[in-house]
Amino acid sequence: MSAEPKPNARDWAAYNRALIERGSLTVWIDEDAFSTWLGPRDTGTRGRPFVYSDSAVEMVLTLRELYRLPLRSAQGFARSIFRCIGVALPVPDYSTLSRRAGRLAIDLGAAPASGGRVLLIDSTGMKVFGEGEWKVRQHGYSKRRTWRKLHLAVDAATQEVVAVVLTGNAATDAAQVPELFGEVDEAVEGIKADGAYDQESVYEAAKARGAVPVIPPRRGAVIHKHGNKSGPKLARDENVRGVRRYGRKRWKQMTGYHERSLSETAMFRVKSAFGGHLKHRLLESQRVEARIKCKILNRFTRLGLLTHRR
Repeated sequence: MSAEPKPNARDWAAYNRALIERGSLTVWIDEDAFSTWLGPRDTGTRGRPFVYSDSAVEMVLTLRELYRLPLRSAQGFARSIFRCIGVALPVPDYSTLSRRAGRLAIDLGAAPASGGRVLLIDSTGMKVFGEGEWKVRQHGYSKRRTWRKLHLAVDAATQEVVAVVLTGNAATDAAQVPELFGEVDEAVEGIKADGAYDQESVYEAAKARGAVPVIPPRRGAVIHKHGNKSGPKLARDENVRGVRRYGRKRWKQMTGYHERSLSETAMFRVKSAFGGHLKHRLLESQRVEARIKCKILNRFTRLGLLTHRR
């Protein structure tokens, strides 16, 4: 007698085909994009209008991130695509792409949630410029080594990135949680994060959204409001009580805390697909670059993970 199939068993053949298609050079362009390729001639404001629309600049920058191209090569790649399909439209030059990059508003394109989202929050470092591993091993770091922090909120159900914040390397992880919440329009049922987010500001942000925080308290954490006091219980106190009652390991299993590792998987996928460097030098342009990468990653997720589940 054959065993019952698992509820979310993946069609591995279809999944492998989706991974292979990531390397395909076939580019699908909506015909409506051609009608909005050039910017409006009359904007109603002072100054010369943009030649190209934001969607045109975003498309070329997306090709750049997808195939890890320099700006000049991205310009030539987009021009060759238009030449192959017989479209007589100009392509933004590399200087235009560089200037306009920081002004774009990038929608991450995550699928809408049917109910409340459970957010998995984490951060990682992205190098801006610096030495390679061999030079560091031989001569050590120099003063010009610079990096940014990429903060992501991942939907636990779909593994799509639903919020992105890019900061300098001195920013704390917990301080970015309110901004991550602000990007999520749907209801938030809960958040899961590691001990670095065991901060009052994080619990307050979760309370404002009606989310249940699953965050391991620090070693030696104390209860601020004991059971004999009136009023609603504090979420952090409940986490502390759970760790004391069941032990840290058992508490993590009972609360599903280990689901948080999916946010680390998303970080790994970003760096595996696009590298650990940011190409732009200005922070605003770097933020747009990070959002474009996450938007592409969301498309990968839908094609190779969500679509091919039984």
